Amino acid sequence: MRQFSITLSLVALLQNLPVIVQAQVPQTNSGMPSDSIQQVITAKWMTNFADGNFYAERLLSRAELAAIMVKVFRLDKRQAASKENLVIPDVPTSHWAFNDIQIVLKTDIMKGYRGKSFFPNQRVTRAEAFAIFAQAYGVFQFSDDAVNEILASKPDQASIPVWARKAIATVVSEGFINTDTQGNISPLRPATRGDMAYVLSKYLQRQQKQPETPEVPIIPDSPQSP
Repeated sequence: MRQFSITLSLVALLQNLPVIVQAQVPQTNSGMPSDSIQQVITAKWMTNFADGNFYAERLLSRAELAAIMVKVFRLDKRQAASKENLVIPDVPTSHWAFNDIQIVLKTDIMKGYRGKSFFPNQRVTRAEAFAIFAQAYGVFQFSDDAVNEILASKPDQASIPVWARKAIATVVSEGFINTDTQGNISPLRPATRGDMAYVLSKYLQRQQKQPETPEVPIIPDSPQSP
């Protein structure tokens, strides 16, 4: 009976103690500097969600990638973007990314799938995301030997799909890509918002480092001969 009373006392004591919950801080494996996200937000290329969080580990959808590419490369200013709208079965005019998806398709930065569908909610792999970025940036026409040489230092380079090798070699050669501590590209892993923020921050830094075009001095007209 005494043991039962002690047990009840312990239960009552535990119930009155405050419960300490350890907050789970999301970890990112993107390997990007802490200011990369702020850089792309400041550039208005990507945004936080309504609750003020960026969610770097959230997977990237095709619709989100389309919207980002239009902003970063101003694809709406390209001549092809003015073509008549395409009929996309799974992207009605009411879709939040309708205009952006129209633009990436008309400018050939992204492609549709069978039956001209776009699959806006489908997640993209890192290989797909990097290849689409390179398509908008400009894929370098490396030879196959040059591509193999550029990718040779990446332990998992053999897992890069053949169709993406030249595009990824472009991104690697420009120093835009993030890898893990072993240098793996992880091309088949789903791309995250953090992955894209890293690429965009590096691209933004490259733009900022470009020297300004010097002004050509105005030479006054030579005096005319009599």
